[in-house]
Amino acid sequence: MGAPASHPAIAALADRLATLSWVSGLYVAGSLATGDYVPGVSDLDLVALTDGPPDTDLISSIHSDLDAGVAAGADLGCAYVALDRRHEHEAPHPTWTHGRLVHRPLTTIPRVELAVHGQTVFGDDVRTAFPPASEEDIREAARSEVCGYWARAVRHPTWWVLEPEIAELSLTAMARGRHAADQGRLLTKTAAIEEVDAPAWLRDRLRARRRGDPAPLPRLRTAWIAWNDARRTVAALGR
Repeated sequence: MGAPASHPAIAALADRLATLSWVSGLYVAGSLATGDYVPGVSDLDLVALTDGPPDTDLISSIHSDLDAGVAAGADLGCAYVALDRRHEHEAPHPTWTHGRLVHRPLTTIPRVELAVHGQTVFGDDVRTAFPPASEEDIREAARSEVCGYWARAVRHPTWWVLEPEIAELSLTAMARGRHAADQGRLLTKTAAIEEVDAPAWLRDRLRARRRGDPAPLPRLRTAWIAWNDARRTVAALGR
């Protein structure tokens, strides 16, 4: 598709945020920035920079309104990062995601995606807000992501069964992590499916799901394969 702001949901969010004195910039990350966006499958991932603590009530009101209208079905998400805390990788930031407001960090891989592929909707250039990343930065980001969140997650194997989306996410996340740690480059989610460490039948289903085609994943088999893949990857990159 064309410029990110041409997506109606992003354009509508930009129009609303640009009127707020405490929002200084809006940036596109994720699949839309990398050119891997699949309508109906991919989320819309954005980051807004704010001057001081953001108004969380207003954020919820804006996004609820958009989700009920122009952004319906688009999975429009946005992290609201205070300028003076944007370099704190562990700091939680108000983040609208999948219809609710949570507080969570802007983790290392999304930061690197912004630095490498991010696009500016308004405000200072994204490369000013999020400085360029070297190959070693990308390698370290991959190790940090795998040996941080995913190392904690593998200690809870039931998560993979109880929350099937974790199993599907982890398969591509581990493929992306291994590639980035080895090559110093980021893979898109579509490309990562080709490097997933899983049987051919499961990769076929992941490809179909990425295209938006119906391809149910058997819960227990997928959970077992994905958890073991994550466990091996955490151990390898941890060394």
